[in-house]
Amino acid sequence: MGLNLATLLTEAAREWPDRPAIVCGSAGLTASGPERLTYRELALRAGRFAGLLGERGVRPGDRVAVQLPNVTAFPIAYFGSLMAGAVVVPLNPLLKRDEIAYHLADSGARVFVSFAAFRAEAEAGAAAAGVRDPIWSGAPGGIEARVAAGPAVPSPFPAGAGADAVLIYTSGTTGRPKGARLTHGNLFLNAWVSRELADLGPEDRCLGALPFFHSFGQTCVMNAGILGGATLVLMPRFEPEPALALLASERVTIFAGVPTMYHYLLESPSAATFDARGLRLCISGGAALPGELLRRFEQRFGGMILEGYGLSEASPTVTFNRRDRPRKVGSIGLPVWGVEVRVVKDDGGDAAPGEPGEPGEIWVRGHNVMAGYWNRPEESAETLKDGWLRTGDIATRDSEGYLFIVDRKKELIIRGGYNVYPREVEEVLVKHPAVAEAAVVGVPHEALGEEVAAFVSLRRGARATAEEIVAFAKERVAAYKYPRSVEILESLPKGPTGKILKRALKA
Repeated sequence: MGLNLATLLTEAAREWPDRPAIVCGSAGLTASGPERLTYRELALRAGRFAGLLGERGVRPGDRVAVQLPNVTAFPIAYFGSLMAGAVVVPLNPLLKRDEIAYHLADSGARVFVSFAAFRAEAEAGAAAAGVRDPIWSGAPGGIEARVAAGPAVPSPFPAGAGADAVLIYTSGTTGRPKGARLTHGNLFLNAWVSRELADLGPEDRCLGALPFFHSFGQTCVMNAGILGGATLVLMPRFEPEPALALLASERVTIFAGVPTMYHYLLESPSAATFDARGLRLCISGGAALPGELLRRFEQRFGGMILEGYGLSEASPTVTFNRRDRPRKVGSIGLPVWGVEVRVVKDDGGDAAPGEPGEPGEIWVRGHNVMAGYWNRPEESAETLKDGWLRTGDIATRDSEGYLFIVDRKKELIIRGGYNVYPREVEEVLVKHPAVAEAAVVGVPHEALGEEVAAFVSLRRGARATAEEIVAFAKERVAAYKYPRSVEILESLPKGPTGKILKRALKA
């Protein structure tokens, strides 16, 4: 039986053809104001994009890389690719050329869609990966012009529920990004769960401030919103002042964000100016939400905040607080429908619940768990054991089943909701001709949650300043990854096995 994720859009267009699907803010402005598309128009343009891919020789199972911010072209390219039976590879627009080349080559992308504003880096990355003739958005003759007319694919390719739909690239301690294979079934059911959790319907208007290239924004905002027939109010780039203006002018009812976004909205000089009390529900994830921030935000804006937990390998939603059950501030809530969670100690046994409960690693099993990593059988087998996804996150469970994150096994840094993997940055730093060793850690930051900091030692006889090393990294990794501070030490502290002691550096 076919279960193509693109049916989210085609069924919405059949049920609510004339309802507004997309309102695109700042980067999509026209002379008459924000760009607006109905569900009928959005589905037709996605179908035309699927037709364009067919003309380019794209066949079911081929990969289409989409490197776009939250503009109208994103859902067109995303659902159009799925309609053609292709696998979408969403990429962060902030990636640099070497990073782009790696993702394109590793995924084997046949087609590359990117934003004209990032053309220099995107073009260089595509050329290095051997991907010819990218499709541009925001440029003359680009995707917008190509889907304005022409033949459309009449219906989605009948992909099976277990077929790959999206490769979400994530990383690990090795520093080599790898594509999590999310299936049509994974993403459809996770969108359904997200819609139910928020009670999303056609009268809702969701602010699309979370990037859709990330699984949080993609599933919990875009896919869940379209499944419910809601209107997506897109922000190509989150900024607090424009966000507040859209919350008020577009009468937004649902906002999903990372804690940094809540902080910036609350601390904005315009927070008291705009009437955003149309908000009925807010969703927080990506990092721990401080209780005081939650209380102050709700007091100012009115919408209840529900905190949840997920990861790319789980499509992403794993646990969530509920609208109809007691909410526990600081908790990531309860497992969502169809998903099991274990809290496992190092000896393999289940950690005891309580106040406080015993800590253990979160293991996940259910419809949301990825099929594995793209072309990474060994890493897939290590992460997926006996049907359980081992997350690397440490939590406790109380007597009522609510989970609380306490630590991460992985050295992941979460900077403003973006994942930064220290090993990836360290590998760049040691390419500097003066750097002998490097260690990257996360340090507390009031607004971002964590900031990236680096410690380095220099090669014998070499000289370099911290500013030079920061600039070196800035040129080679995405803007959210490079260290904002570098401290040069004679040597880095090490344990008896020679491993760098990052806890000592943090201290």
